[in-house]
Amino acid sequence: MQQEVTATESKTESEELALTRATFARLKDALNETIVGQPMVIDQLLTAILADGHVLLEGVPGTAKTLLVKSIASLVGADFGRIQLTPDMLPSDIVGTSVYDLNARTFSLRKGPIFTSLLLADEINRTPPKTQSALLEAMEERQVTLDGHTEKLPDLFLVVATQNPVEFEGTYPLPEAQLDRFMLKVLIGYPGAAAEKQMLSNWQEGKYRRFTKPLTAVTSAEEILQCRQELLKVKVEASIMDYLVELVQKSRSISDLQLGASPRAALAWLAAAKAHAAIEGRDFVTPDNIKFVAEPVLRHRLIMTAEAELDGVTVSQVVANLLRQVTVPR
Repeated sequence: MQQEVTATESKTESEELALTRATFARLKDALNETIVGQPMVIDQLLTAILADGHVLLEGVPGTAKTLLVKSIASLVGADFGRIQLTPDMLPSDIVGTSVYDLNARTFSLRKGPIFTSLLLADEINRTPPKTQSALLEAMEERQVTLDGHTEKLPDLFLVVATQNPVEFEGTYPLPEAQLDRFMLKVLIGYPGAAAEKQMLSNWQEGKYRRFTKPLTAVTSAEEILQCRQELLKVKVEASIMDYLVELVQKSRSISDLQLGASPRAALAWLAAAKAHAAIEGRDFVTPDNIKFVAEPVLRHRLIMTAEAELDGVTVSQVVANLLRQVTVPR
């Protein structure tokens, strides 16, 4: 009798994870048709969506950062909001403000663009720290406080902030406290020659233009939320947990770093690894899942020493060296 119950539970878990894999396979296929030549970027973004984490998307202009986020919102059928951040923007321009109604003689709340499911904060490093901090409570607590009243944000609330890595004049680098709120930092570069040729062919066929039909949703916000619940079914063996803890602890003693991974980084690392495993259709985490998300989890959290920067050491090299130093569990 006990064996029958166990078999039934195993079958149920397998079916639930199959739903997650199928849902994100549809999303991945649809995105790869629109955004060509960026499979790694798409994999990392989908991992963050499933893991309920925010993303810092960095790339030079013209690499389809905005198109990518808008495409995800369309394919999920979620509300989409965009904020073009500038030096003169105020916190109230993001979260909203109270407006006095002369007729009713009362104040009413006018919600800002942050009240959406998928928010694109474009060029976040071009707005002052006071305005950047307006995103802190929303990103961490999924709520906004206005005039002493707390307003809940949608369940499927995700911030994708972009920044340009080559223009620093007139920018405000994000402080460590703000960076740590982002689960992943995803780098988007130029596509390869074959992918760029395909992109040109797609444009010639009428895609990417303003008058083209919007993308058809292949899933829903409710289904994404259901898939997030299924992450509880993804198991993490003790050896994998020890492996992750050793990696985090080791990052804090590397001579090239003045700041290693935080406890929040460890939680984000585990959540992202579980999400990547679930997207692949497995109900357990492997060392490969830990390695896959290592760099996007750590690249914006590790702070190099001045000596290491002068020597030309990069964060990518530090992460690769970290993964080599810690023994992979069998």
